[in-house]
Amino acid sequence: MNRIQLATRNWDHVIPLALGDVPQDRYAFERREITPDLWSEPGLDGGETSFSRYIRARAAGDFSVTALPVFIMRGFRHRCIITRAESPLETAADLRGARIGLTGWVDTGNTWTRAVLRQAGVGIEDADWRLGRLTAAHPIQDRIGAIAVPDNVQPCEDEEPMVDMLLRGALDAVMTPFMPPGFYEPGSPLRTLFRDSRAAEEEYYRSTGYVPGIHLLAVQTRVLEENPGAAQELVDLFESSRILSDSRRGKLQDVTPWQNEALAETTRVFGSNWMATGWKHNQLMISGLQTEMIAQGLLASQLADDDLFPFKPEPSEVLS
Repeated sequence: MNRIQLATRNWDHVIPLALGDVPQDRYAFERREITPDLWSEPGLDGGETSFSRYIRARAAGDFSVTALPVFIMRGFRHRCIITRAESPLETAADLRGARIGLTGWVDTGNTWTRAVLRQAGVGIEDADWRLGRLTAAHPIQDRIGAIAVPDNVQPCEDEEPMVDMLLRGALDAVMTPFMPPGFYEPGSPLRTLFRDSRAAEEEYYRSTGYVPGIHLLAVQTRVLEENPGAAQELVDLFESSRILSDSRRGKLQDVTPWQNEALAETTRVFGSNWMATGWKHNQLMISGLQTEMIAQGLLASQLADDDLFPFKPEPSEVLS
């Protein structure tokens, strides 16, 4: 039997599956440093992909790839807006009229970050947007893509890194999924826009009911056609991996001396199942991203549930 080849980045909750700690013999897992391209890589049957890219592909009539309700990457975005340490800006509403840099226009994460601004009454038309690389170590590439954008959305001039522009005052804020080197060191010239990002994110969760999903699992549609039961198998495998990773977190994954307290606080706010796999747990968030994409001009109209997720498996009861 030919194994089905999948690729994801090195997410903690996928590692047990990639290492063989979750028994199975149908799927081969490859770990990557960057997100694989399911539309262009020959020999790759599936893996991690951008949620917004998948939605736009489906909206354009491309059904070659089919996603499953397994969200591999999630995260709040309030902490992804940075500014100068001495900046008077402190809230999303303060960014009205600001010059804002970001690392990619159609990226799922930045779509969610712009949603934070929209929730505060700051729309696309209310700021000056510049697209570019975060630091000189990042690649020069097209960060807008083949979509129409308003005149107030432009690439950075001369490919100047956005951190440099922020420090010299050419930008007021930058949206970035990962912080520049030295950001967390004492005396850093940069800080998050929100003085208390966690409090802002907790309030966002209480108002929306979800943690934003950014990347998800998808496979070539032919895989699901040729392998009846693969959708359920994959949901169960990734959920098993997540559960095993969670069970190890309190014993074998000390990322901070205060890990126990952090886990307790997370459970208090979100419950113990905030990353759960399956359609029911994620339906509200799936609709929420489409709402934001429409509001930001990235999607013409909401896709029907069955068009976006023709397979809606829930984790088997034995895993719950």
